[in-house]
Amino acid sequence: MRLELTRRPLNAESTWLLKHRRDVTSQCGEDGILEKIFEVIGDHGKVCVELGAWDGVHCSNTHALLRDRGWSGYLIEANADRFKELQRTYRDNPRATLIHRFVDLDPGRGTLDEILAEHACPREIDLLSIDIDGNDYYLWESMPEPTAKVVLIEFNPTVPNDVVFVQERSASVHQGCSLLALTELAEKKGYELVCATDWNALFVRLELFPLFKIEDNSLEAMYHPRMDGRIFHGYDGTVHVVGMPGLMWHGVKLSHENFQVLPPHLRVYRDAQQP
Repeated sequence: MRLELTRRPLNAESTWLLKHRRDVTSQCGEDGILEKIFEVIGDHGKVCVELGAWDGVHCSNTHALLRDRGWSGYLIEANADRFKELQRTYRDNPRATLIHRFVDLDPGRGTLDEILAEHACPREIDLLSIDIDGNDYYLWESMPEPTAKVVLIEFNPTVPNDVVFVQERSASVHQGCSLLALTELAEKKGYELVCATDWNALFVRLELFPLFKIEDNSLEAMYHPRMDGRIFHGYDGTVHVVGMPGLMWHGVKLSHENFQVLPPHLRVYRDAQQP
């Protein structure tokens, strides 16, 4: 049996920002990519907002900006223990506004816009970073207007490029959304994709997109999922799987037999010609 997944190479002209990947505290090179993005568009007010700030260092997309580049930031963290660490990280940085709140999706209950307004955050900001491991899509969707020049937002890297997937609108569900779902939302909100790392998408406002000289920002040109799973079945009912060797966040390997619906003695195709 031959079973393999083939993919076209990414477009080098579309993915040129990936050449600038560099991590200070980010996970997949976002620190270097953001530095290049703001070199292209200018950093203007140097204001960032990070939702899901943890301790201000772990997987942070804003720490390098706040520590090394003179930015001001509004860092939001709902977890009490992480927030204490966040306070320790920025105890000597007056440019960091630390906010211990759970961000709600419904107006009147503490939406991101409402919380930022309470802390006098400027309406026009340079960077919005969203990483809350679940409702990221809905949080961006809930924002009424494009206030950020650049949006960095997490997606689920196990969803194929041609699948629109958005988890249930619930803070107790942690499944994420697909990159395709985010690009469709971005278009509605007036943004265009300029880069995708392993699991973070970077969008810029529509009027800034021409500065990057990216002629093709389709997902096929810009991104290969970390797991590009395909499931199909043979005439006899045998289920085949390719591109999904395990559960990415649980360390569980998946085999061919994990996906079988029928027992071996029922995997037959009775209309086939027999030798």
